Amino acid sequence: MPDMPCADDGSVGFVVIGRNEGLRLRRCLESVARETRCIVYVDSGSNDGSPDIARRLGISVMELSDEAPFTAARARNAGAAWMREQALLLRYIHFIDGDCELQPDWLARALAAMAAEPQLAAVCGRRRERHPDRSAYNRLCDKEWNTHVGIVDTCGGDALLRVEPFWEVGGFSETLIAGEEPDLCHRIRRRGWIIRRIDAEMTVHDAAMTRFAQWWQRNRRSGYATAQAFVLRGKEARGLLRNVVSNIFWAIPLSWPLWPVFWCRIFARRGALEASFLLLGKLPHLQGQMDYWRSRRRLIEYK
Repeated sequence: MPDMPCADDGSVGFVVIGRNEGLRLRRCLESVARETRCIVYVDSGSNDGSPDIARRLGISVMELSDEAPFTAARARNAGAAWMREQALLLRYIHFIDGDCELQPDWLARALAAMAAEPQLAAVCGRRRERHPDRSAYNRLCDKEWNTHVGIVDTCGGDALLRVEPFWEVGGFSETLIAGEEPDLCHRIRRRGWIIRRIDAEMTVHDAAMTRFAQWWQRNRRSGYATAQAFVLRGKEARGLLRNVVSNIFWAIPLSWPLWPVFWCRIFARRGALEASFLLLGKLPHLQGQMDYWRSRRRLIEYK
């Protein structure tokens, strides 16, 4: 159980989640501890001593039981609930994954954005890969993190959230094994709140993806999440329907003669690396969708 009280001073609290992150977790926690002592680390069944790393740094720890499936959504909700109990006047919760390092100036920039825009429910910034040159898969992740600056539909796993809209919609949906952030933001935006990405360095992420099998599993998980979100949102999921149909169409053998045309269209905008892997990614995405339709719900990890 957590062992260090969180000062109830109206500031921001950090919820760090992780599973077998090892030295990456230490780097993450040390970067957060430079900003505040209001931190809780939520561990999802690690067997590498991650909880002890946090305790040695004087950080409160919650270890989730294996009575329910481990998911990022479940871990984040548990950490947020702890924050609500420990710091009743806390206005903001910052979620961060244990394989990420917080950038020094980020929190001040994020809090300033929140103060300037009362209807802002969540703010995120630029997440970068730590080693984009070590593999094509890491480079793809780094490009994936570079999304539109301004009002956006969703944030990622690293973000500062205002507690009011977070609890207003009931937090993350723990039935989702992935894609929990877009789902949360969708429900928040329906209440009239907005999500914004600002032009500021936020975190450095360590995907540590060096093998094709890791890349495949990550895309398979994404396909599962897309199908699940499509079912949950029903008539409001037109964009997700397009993704589901696209994965089916481009993965079936009848469409393969069209692959060169599709590849050239993407190549013209994004280059050969993204064109090749976006097209090939249709296959694991479809596999993930099929996993969902067969109701094979389980944690899909790529590390």
